[in-house]
Amino acid sequence: MKVIGERVSILKKDDLLSIVILPKNDKRKVWLMFLWLLAWTVCGIIVFANYFQVTEQNSKLFIIVYLAFWAYFEYKIVRAFIWRRSGKEKLWITEGTVHYQQEISKRGKIQEFDFSLIQDLQLIEVEETSFSNVINSSFWIKGGERIAFTCQHKTVRFGMQLTDKEAKSIIHEITNFIFNPK
Repeated sequence: MKVIGERVSILKKDDLLSIVILPKNDKRKVWLMFLWLLAWTVCGIIVFANYFQVTEQNSKLFIIVYLAFWAYFEYKIVRAFIWRRSGKEKLWITEGTVHYQQEISKRGKIQEFDFSLIQDLQLIEVEETSFSNVINSSFWIKGGERIAFTCQHKTVRFGMQLTDKEAKSIIHEITNFIFNPK
């Protein structure tokens, strides 16, 4: 088994290439994320409970709109928190098929792609100063994929928040496995 950085492990066997990518896991930040989630949840519950006390129609409309935004960001925070606690990305290639899974607590949908239909395995370039890169590389969200390929006109992205070095190493391992089988 080959380890790239602290988060990426690669296993090569005769007819199998397996890559596991763990999320960034800073225990202090995960604890802070939990506190943020707890405060956000309590805030939403308090606003929801006060909805029934309000009699003015405009105030009720404001609370409904507020709760819609609250629910969206509650979902995003929960998703990121669970990902940080127990998520990982798995990609494995065997018998001409690429399997990809975002696993959380040993569960997750496995996507399968016929390798003969895959095109353009590439590094997703990011500008260091771009706003979207700063957001996507943030600890507080789930996202920031760095590797992509196209299969039947669908772009598949993986490798969340990898460094350039880690992403290039993964691409190198995949292309070597495919084009230089032993």
